Amino acid sequence: MTKPLKKVGIEVGTILPKNECNKTRPVEDPYEIWENPHSGFVFRVLKKYQRPDKEADNPYARWFVATKSPYTYGNWELGDGYVRDIKWNSVQTK
Repeated sequence: MTKPLKKVGIEVGTILPKNECNKTRPVEDPYEIWENPHSGFVFRVLKKYQRPDKEADNPYARWFVATKSPYTYGNWELGDGYVRDIKWNSVQTK
């Protein structure tokens, strides 16, 4: 009955934290904005697939982002990006 829960160390009846950024937002109203002033890249986080505590443990954690750069000619490109790459190269502005 509770064997799978005990294997991962979760007590029965424990309420797990919720991912508050799991719903996709429009480009105009992102959860966060990350910018790289040196390269001109701007990342708008539209959805996070995991909670922040799980992202920290997962090197392949990803976000759904809208990206604008000098190579997109002023348009937004939508797609997934690795959290570690966005955080390593950019500064959070919102």
